[in-house]
Amino acid sequence: MRRSAAAQPDGRTPVRDAKTSPDIVDNSTVRATLPQFRTLDRTLHAMAARMTQGVSNRVILGAWIEWASQLAASPGKQMELAAQAMIEGLRFVLQQPSGMIGDVAAWTPKRTDDRRFSAKEWRVWPFNSLARLHMISENWWLEATRNVPGVARRTEDEMHFLARQAVDMWSPANIPWMNPTVISATFKSGGFNLLCGARNFWQDFERNLSGELPYGTENFVIGQNVATADGEVIFRNDMMELIQYTPETEMVFSEPILIVPAWIMKYYILDLSPNNSLVRWLVACGHTVFMISWKNPDDHDRGISLDDYRKLGVMAALDVLGKILPGRKVHACGYCLGGTTLAIAAATMAREHDERLATVTLLAAQTDFAEAGELLLFLDERQISLLEDLMWEQGYLDTRQMMAAFQAMRSNELIWSRLVSTYILGEREPMTDLSAWNADQTRMPARMHGEYLRGLFIENRLSGGRFAVDGRVIALHDIHVPLFIVATEKDHIAPWRSVYKLALFTDTDLTFALTTGGHNVGIVNPPHAARGSFRTGRRLPGQRYMDPDRWAAGATQKAGSWWLAWQEWLAEQSTPTRVPPPAMGDAELGLVPLAHAPGTYVHMQ
Repeated sequence: MRRSAAAQPDGRTPVRDAKTSPDIVDNSTVRATLPQFRTLDRTLHAMAARMTQGVSNRVILGAWIEWASQLAASPGKQMELAAQAMIEGLRFVLQQPSGMIGDVAAWTPKRTDDRRFSAKEWRVWPFNSLARLHMISENWWLEATRNVPGVARRTEDEMHFLARQAVDMWSPANIPWMNPTVISATFKSGGFNLLCGARNFWQDFERNLSGELPYGTENFVIGQNVATADGEVIFRNDMMELIQYTPETEMVFSEPILIVPAWIMKYYILDLSPNNSLVRWLVACGHTVFMISWKNPDDHDRGISLDDYRKLGVMAALDVLGKILPGRKVHACGYCLGGTTLAIAAATMAREHDERLATVTLLAAQTDFAEAGELLLFLDERQISLLEDLMWEQGYLDTRQMMAAFQAMRSNELIWSRLVSTYILGEREPMTDLSAWNADQTRMPARMHGEYLRGLFIENRLSGGRFAVDGRVIALHDIHVPLFIVATEKDHIAPWRSVYKLALFTDTDLTFALTTGGHNVGIVNPPHAARGSFRTGRRLPGQRYMDPDRWAAGATQKAGSWWLAWQEWLAEQSTPTRVPPPAMGDAELGLVPLAHAPGTYVHMQ
């Protein structure tokens, strides 16, 4: 009987020599080539991400497949949608006579915030019929994405968002020959508006190809008509420049203010034109103001971590203030992501019994990301993996690659209406200082952005008690200095109910202000030209938590700017006796002025 080659008399499996056995693969060779295979994958993924501006098509495709398959298996939902279509279609037909004779009441848009069909030309038949038909179709498609049996809540939200983008795109307001305002303007101008629109298109096309900023931004020059508050850069490291602003009063509050802006954009949103500069206003009120100006990172900064922004940004600035004004506590203020960084720093300082902070103010800044709004919808492992591959290749994430996501959240206002106005009606919206700042974008280091997306957005570690600094977990509950929190009602980036949730995770003296406006306009709202109103309420230590909607119903509402309420609060939290203003820097400590404000980092492209 022939013995098997694999069998030995003692039952052991023979060891074969790889040199003499061609069917045996050397595992060390395979392991050595694995990084090369991974590099190929990441390169291809990065190329795909460049073409899609950092958006993962797998996320969109996966949501669509789940929704479509579950809808196909739900005859009850299909019958409900068919019945809705039939009823709304019949109602539309029956209302045609009213529309033909100009019955405005029957054709008023249901959404009061929808300005697409607000022009008087839309009240005339057949355009009022087109508008109503679109709204019926819009409501039907949005209803088709809701309450489909078996569809996960996240997928439902994703499909609702995608359906809204689709119906917004095909609105008759975006189709020139269906838009009565376009038709009227074309007849009145003899088509001149189309020529002006074509000129605008080519101007913007050339600027995009050459990497220039949008048309009109050249009218706002940093240091000349924006970011003009007088001051000196007194400290600089590889992460930031620290600006100390020149006092305007003979006596100042003892406690200085340190402002930590978002590192996703440049700092001077809080020092725009002289008439709407928060910095100038604070200095005029008698405050000593310091501002961090972040460096715009490039591919050499790919290894910068999220904690580096805390250590080399917030903590380094506090160290400098401690040298210039020894023994004085600091009013710290953080805006947007700068506020999130400041909250992390404050919790870390509380853990370490570091008592240099007098108060903390957070402007449109989230510390809990469970309800971070539509920005969180498509941010899952697939999306982050794609962004990480893109950042692996570039070393950073350019905010232009994420701008589409921000604009999609308000596509009616930020995309379609502007396209029609600029390229069809030939009308350019005048560039404002805020718009020019919004176009002056910055990059985000690869490592930091990956840590931020995973640790905060996806895993929500900060409010969950799982965010570690220097190997040890920090807790927002440890913060015991007074807090002043500002949120804006129409914020699509930091929804106000999400910002409000800091009240859940702290037990200190907390004042919450909810102001009208959006993420930027609601914050930049000077008292002399105040828009809208704001509501405030105070929660003392030990008081029970109140949910955001109940709080909003009972909060005190005031007309004007929240700046005044904040200034009153800062004065209450400050030492009553005012003191002479400090010198600019401290030459004996090596803190000599390095450059006039706004410094050098703000000019980095």
